[in-house]
Amino acid sequence: MHVPMSLPLDALTTLAATVPSGAAPAAGGVRLLLRLEGLAVLLGATLLYSQFGEGWVLFAALFFAPDLAIAAYAVGPRAGAAVYNAAHTYVGPIALATAALLAGRPILAAAGLVWAAHIGFDRALGFGLKYATGFGHTHLSPAPRGAGRAARGVG
Repeated sequence: MHVPMSLPLDALTTLAATVPSGAAPAAGGVRLLLRLEGLAVLLGATLLYSQFGEGWVLFAALFFAPDLAIAAYAVGPRAGAAVYNAAHTYVGPIALATAALLAGRPILAAAGLVWAAHIGFDRALGFGLKYATGFGHTHLSPAPRGAGRAARGVG
C-alpha cells in the first residue's frame, strides 16, 4: 500500500488561499497558548536532538532551512503561502523523524527534530501559517490593510 507523503501543489495552494469569511487571527489567551506551545516544541525538540549526538554545527546549519520556502513567493502569493506552509507545519518533521527512526536513520530523525524546533521557534515568536492574501497575514497576525480585497480580486 502506497501512502502519499505530500499533497499536490494544487491542493496546497487551495488550502493556503482559503480565508474563512470574517477570519481573525488568534488573539488573547489563545494566541498566548499557541506561542507557549511553540516554545514547548522548540525546547522539547532541541532537548531530544541533544540526545542524538549529531552535534550543534548540524543543528545550526539546518535550523533556518525551512525559511528557504520563502523563495516560492517569487512565483506568487498563493504558491508562496502553500510552499511556506508545507515547510512550517509539524506534519513534515514528525513524518520525517518517525520514518527515520523506523528505518534506523538517526541523522534524519535528528534533522526532523531540528525542523520541528524551527517551527516551534517561529510560533514562539508569533509567526504563523500564511494566507495567500499576503506574507504578513497569518493565523497569528492580522491581515494587512486591503488584503481581503486583494484575495477577492477587488482593488
